[in-house]
Amino acid sequence: MAPSVVKIADVPLGAGAPLAVVAGPCVIESPDLCLRLAEAMKKLCDAAGVGYVFKASFDKANRTALDSFRGPGLDEGLAVLAKVRDEIGTPVLSDVHLPNQCAAAGQALDALQIPAFLCRQTDLIVAAAEAGKPLNIKKAQFMAPEDMANVCAKARESGNDRIVLTERGTFFGYRRLVNDMRSIPRMQALGRPVLFDATHSVQTPGGEGNRSGGEREMIAPLACAAVAAGADGLFLEVHPEPEKGLSDAASMLPLSEAAALIAKAKRIREIVVDGT
Repeated sequence: MAPSVVKIADVPLGAGAPLAVVAGPCVIESPDLCLRLAEAMKKLCDAAGVGYVFKASFDKANRTALDSFRGPGLDEGLAVLAKVRDEIGTPVLSDVHLPNQCAAAGQALDALQIPAFLCRQTDLIVAAAEAGKPLNIKKAQFMAPEDMANVCAKARESGNDRIVLTERGTFFGYRRLVNDMRSIPRMQALGRPVLFDATHSVQTPGGEGNRSGGEREMIAPLACAAVAAGADGLFLEVHPEPEKGLSDAASMLPLSEAAALIAKAKRIREIVVDGT
């Protein structure tokens, strides 16, 4: 089955569409950081001719340690994201963790995201689907790509067929993720556009004791390989100073490297789509 095209606001994702980029800091650290980063990313994506959606989490509910920074929370976080959309003019996306967050998120966001660890949670999928916005559902690190058919069915049977899937690595032993690029065409065969999460894919979960580590130098090679395998877009966590980031510091892409990576990925996407 050829993947359908799903639009997040005015950004198309899917077969034949240009490369799409979903990017932003891991977590909302401050309104100013979000606005500055969204403005910079939109400018470079517009210059490259690729679609752009801003992403940041209002709450990181699955941090390694109890005292890890989680973000501003639902109400304040959604207000920041709405401000980004209104002032920068870009669609906004964030992840939800509980069913009771979905209605409010659906009012403020252009798309809702289901975290990988939660993609089998039926009540969450149903509530997110009923919010009426496109869904980006991340494939769990412990699931086969074909098994995402059942996840999609939950959303579809709850009245929402605007589903994007994201590949973000598979557990391979302790504290290590690997990427099987076959998962991209296999999830597209479910009729869904597929993003590749190039930053979470380089994580070493819990690799630094009370926080996750990462292999930042592997972001670009994996991103390019995924686009060559047919991925419809890239999911990137980006920060002007990743080492100072309050979440996923070891695996975020430096803003200074984003333009070059996106330009290279766009060229690969054009070859894949045009066949020349």
